[in-house]
Amino acid sequence: MPDFVNGLPLHALVVHGVVVLVPLAVLGAVVIALWPAARQRHGWLVVAVAAVGTAMVPVAAGSGEGLERKLPENPLIEEHAELGGTLIFFVLPLFLSVLALMVVHTVAAKATAPSTPAPGAPGDTVTATRTAPAWTKVALVVTALLSIGFGVAAGVQVYRVGDAGSKAVWEGVEDQPSR
Repeated sequence: MPDFVNGLPLHALVVHGVVVLVPLAVLGAVVIALWPAARQRHGWLVVAVAAVGTAMVPVAAGSGEGLERKLPENPLIEEHAELGGTLIFFVLPLFLSVLALMVVHTVAAKATAPSTPAPGAPGDTVTATRTAPAWTKVALVVTALLSIGFGVAAGVQVYRVGDAGSKAVWEGVEDQPSR
């Protein structure tokens, strides 16, 4: 993987994907966990955003390690790198929990979908409904709570990593004289 793209550190480019997609996935996870209509309409989009955000975390970490090797030793950079190395352990559970939430939601929705008899069959105007398996109600609550919990944890950790990174880059700039 290249360390630079057109003279810019790859890390500076990739990290923006993480700091946009992970909080967006967190927001989406909370919304689909609490609002079934949003889950029905946008749930798989939230899973996709969480998947891409999760996939970008190792790319950001790897490109950050490459950039760190090119810079002088700095305790602020080391702190950022250490925190960044843990981010996957927060974002991956978020992705897996929203994926599980949507799988359970889909199973429950298919189980309760109305079944319409074939035209011309006796009772063809009657629409029968089925009930979802009992486990899906409990599983929906559990996966929704996990999605919220892992979402909050991932949101806090992405903030901590980003804050440490911005301090490593911008610390002391306000003390520089203006031109």
